[in-house]
Amino acid sequence: MNYAELKLYDVANGPGVRISLFVSGCTRGCKECFNKEAWDFNYGKPFTEEVINSIIEYLKPDYVEGLTILGGEPFEHSNQIGLLPFLKKVREVYPDLSIWCFSGYDFEEDIMGRMAKDWPETKEMLSYIDVLVDGRFVVELKDMRLQFKGSSNQRTIMVQQSLEKGEIVLWDGKQTR
Repeated sequence: MNYAELKLYDVANGPGVRISLFVSGCTRGCKECFNKEAWDFNYGKPFTEEVINSIIEYLKPDYVEGLTILGGEPFEHSNQIGLLPFLKKVREVYPDLSIWCFSGYDFEEDIMGRMAKDWPETKEMLSYIDVLVDGRFVVELKDMRLQFKGSSNQRTIMVQQSLEKGEIVLWDGKQTR
C-alpha cells in the first residue's frame, strides 16, 4: 500500500488536533474530488513499518485527539489489508484516541452490504474505527457550511454504536468515540 500524504496537526478532518493519513488508491472517481492525484494506487510513498512507527510517535502528545484515515479510499480492499496492522497497533498503543475514517462508499450498501460479506478485513477494520464519514462527494450537493464533510449526502456515523444497534447512529457533533 502507498500513502499520498501525512498531515501532522490537522484540524480540518475531525475534531481537535489530529494526525491524518491520506492513503493512495481510489476507484470511486468522484467529480471534482479534492485529492484526484491520490486515485492512483502507486501514487506517493510506500506505507512501511518505519512510517507506521513515525505515526505512532506523532500520536503521542497529549494535545493530539486522534487519527484520521482518508484518501484516496481507505476501504479499497488492498488498502484495508495495508491499514489493518496499523490500525490494530494504534488501538493497542492508544486505546483512548479517536479514529475517524472518510470513505466514498456508502456504509449500509457498500461497506456492510458487500465488503463485510466478501472480505473479512472489512469487519476487523470497522472494529477499530469510531467515526466514519461515508458517501461519495457530490459536487452538486457541495455545502461549505457542513462540518467535516463536503456534500450534504454524506453522513458522519458513529460506527461502534451503529454496529451495536443494527442501525445508523449519527455523530451529534460532540462525541469523538
